[in-house]
Amino acid sequence: MDWIEATAVAVITGSAVADALGGATEGWTPEQIEDRYGGPVSGIVGPFNQDWRHARPIAPYHKGDGHVTDDTLMTRSLVDCYAARRAPLDAYAVADELVPRMMGDLMWVPELEGEHLLLQRVFLAEKWLVARLHYGHVDPREAGVGNLVNCGAAMYMAPVGLAHMGDPAGAYQEAIDIAGAHQSSYGREAAGVFAAAVAQACAPGATVAEVMAAAQALAHDGTALALAAVAEAMSGVEPPTTVADRRELGRLLRATVAPFDSVGDMYRQQSLDARRPSRTKSIEELPVALGFVLAHRGDYREAVLGAVNYGRDADSIASMAGAICAGLAGPAAVPPDWLDQVEQASRMDLRATGRLMADVVRDLLAQETARLQRRQRLIAQIGASEGQP
Repeated sequence: MDWIEATAVAVITGSAVADALGGATEGWTPEQIEDRYGGPVSGIVGPFNQDWRHARPIAPYHKGDGHVTDDTLMTRSLVDCYAARRAPLDAYAVADELVPRMMGDLMWVPELEGEHLLLQRVFLAEKWLVARLHYGHVDPREAGVGNLVNCGAAMYMAPVGLAHMGDPAGAYQEAIDIAGAHQSSYGREAAGVFAAAVAQACAPGATVAEVMAAAQALAHDGTALALAAVAEAMSGVEPPTTVADRRELGRLLRATVAPFDSVGDMYRQQSLDARRPSRTKSIEELPVALGFVLAHRGDYREAVLGAVNYGRDADSIASMAGAICAGLAGPAAVPPDWLDQVEQASRMDLRATGRLMADVVRDLLAQETARLQRRQRLIAQIGASEGQP
């Protein structure tokens, strides 16, 4: 396994495994999680509601037991789009490649325990893609306007970071373009910043500090403010080693991000301003994920479990933290017993998805090398022509 393949496999599997762990605790408070599982979650656990089919009729999903969620299903579909195009993606690619897959390709959906269309599993904010692009014929670059503002676009942007290994600015720009078909405001911004963080994490020898610096350098508005607040709050924090310290870290991150989070403290009873466009707000998931990465110095297991026990949108927070930590440390960071269980339970070859993305990355790097060479020759010609009549 060469370096590109190892990194791609690490990010894809690291994100998916974290997503599966966080699915069980999504939507709950830390106190509810500990009460249900007899203490903090330390690995793959069963559903929060044992009678999961009837507990929430609007979302009768079998979360837990190693089942990946829509975060991973969307991520894998974006990898398939890259594999089909073998070129950078944009909002038009979402309309032409991703939406037809969502509507027409049957896949195994672990939470529904059967073959279904991706469209039948995703949240309303992702169904928006089909409504706007397929039925509404909206300009793909503007289709995200009007959607509820959430982490829906950010949650599957890790492949964009892989496509731009070591180039956070390039990842940011491509993710912003892609996400224009899906989100607006700080939801779109989060997609760009998360892709940039993954791209920096995938640079050879990258550090946690460099990942955070790249994210902050590119972030705007409320996202930038939330990241700055998290960076300051985590600057004096030592990696927690006790259950009490881990609980306190979660409380600190929630208090730090709360002023920028429109959802409010009651996750299932959202505030009146929830998920509306804003110049001052940020999605909660990305800054909290980066906070866990910072506090745990990039340790995959600890950062992911911190996100899992944080609750609220635990699967997305964990998958973002997992992708970044795995990008920094490589495939050895992802516990093999977790990965094996998730692949078996979800009936997915996640390693194969990573290898497929690695093939795409090689093609993209070759294209970028050729483009830069052409650009250098053109710059030389322009310089040689300077001053000539």
